[in-house]
Amino acid sequence: MILHQSHHRPLHSLLSSSSKYFIRYTANSLLPIIQFNLLVQQHHYYHLSPKPISIYPHFWHQKSGFYTSCKASEQQSSGNVDVVNRLAALMQKLEQLGISSPSCKPGQYTHLRCHECQGGKSKEKSLSLFITPDCNTAVWNCFRGKCGSRGTIKGFENVFGSSDMISHHEKSYTKRAVMADRFANAASSGKIFHIEKSKTKRVITEESIGLEPLCKELIAYFAERMISGETLRRNAVMQKMQKSGIEAAIAFTYKRNGVLVSCKYRDINKHFWQEKDTEKILYGVDDIKGATDIIIVEGEIDKLSMEEAGILNCVSVPNGAPSKVSNKELPPENEDKYYQYLWNCKEYFGKASRIILATDADQPGQALAEELALRLGRERCWRVRWPKKISGDVCKDANEVLMFLGPHALKEMIEQAEFYPKEKIES
Repeated sequence: MILHQSHHRPLHSLLSSSSKYFIRYTANSLLPIIQFNLLVQQHHYYHLSPKPISIYPHFWHQKSGFYTSCKASEQQSSGNVDVVNRLAALMQKLEQLGISSPSCKPGQYTHLRCHECQGGKSKEKSLSLFITPDCNTAVWNCFRGKCGSRGTIKGFENVFGSSDMISHHEKSYTKRAVMADRFANAASSGKIFHIEKSKTKRVITEESIGLEPLCKELIAYFAERMISGETLRRNAVMQKMQKSGIEAAIAFTYKRNGVLVSCKYRDINKHFWQEKDTEKILYGVDDIKGATDIIIVEGEIDKLSMEEAGILNCVSVPNGAPSKVSNKELPPENEDKYYQYLWNCKEYFGKASRIILATDADQPGQALAEELALRLGRERCWRVRWPKKISGDVCKDANEVLMFLGPHALKEMIEQAEFYPKEKIES
């Protein structure tokens, strides 16, 4: 009789559907997977659930430790090769390529030092390695702009009886992982992949939408926010007279390759609106062309604040932050309406090995960072923790750091950015 190592209960009783402590599959093994110390049955690793769970696979979710649920038909073994041999063969082939991954677990991303570029001068762990839950395929991608090493390898070619059959897990780790992978792959290949548009986008010019140079009052307003006239001119910040003919709204011009694509306005009451039927892109996108490090902030003034600190490789999202992280599955790119600005600027992220998310410190700002990380690939994302003011309150955003603590403090916060959490942040 085989006993489970941790709890020493008869295995047949643990596998019985009548037991409330039903054995479950998990990506977080109790022991290092490379030691093969856990029971292997029908291509899956098991350990004893710490609490009662459903015996029905469609109730198994990622939050409870699963990467994805498996249908009963997928649990049937189709070949004579068991999962241990598959994983061993896969590890051996990775070792031959110079990729050492003893700590890599199926169904999870692992950060490693690239076998080709060795992480560059900083020796960063820029290689993202993923082993599919069926333990037969490894996919890797180096996010250093000067390297870009990527590849796929199988442990055995005909595990499922045919070389042209791909497992369910290999096709789709999860929708979120696939979207991040497609984003990185298309970006690094230099392909321009725009969202399919239902409407013809307007072509606008400064003259056609009535833009004019900033007045003295608005220049003074920016000066109070520590934004210089030089920075305003470089970023083509202008104004537009409102219908009353008395008040002018700030006009943030959205340009790509120096050509006006869209425009966003802000009045003295902090009301925002954008030109209708124009393409959504990132603000300042020309400043990240070819950049290996990219900083994303939540507002145009934050982007201008970064420039005052000597940081040009920064862009701002055009439409602020969501109230919370969505609990829905990530939509296909052509339906990802709220974040279409990312897809429209995908090619600018091709060489980026590090993306610093410097969103606001409030809950919507953190929700925005999470949504961006899900799409860009959290393995290459970093985050900024804003410092406290002298009063003890935390600075809300980049502009508050600039105003209260100065440009050197703002630059220091970016330099001290931390790795973004691997696990999803709930808000």
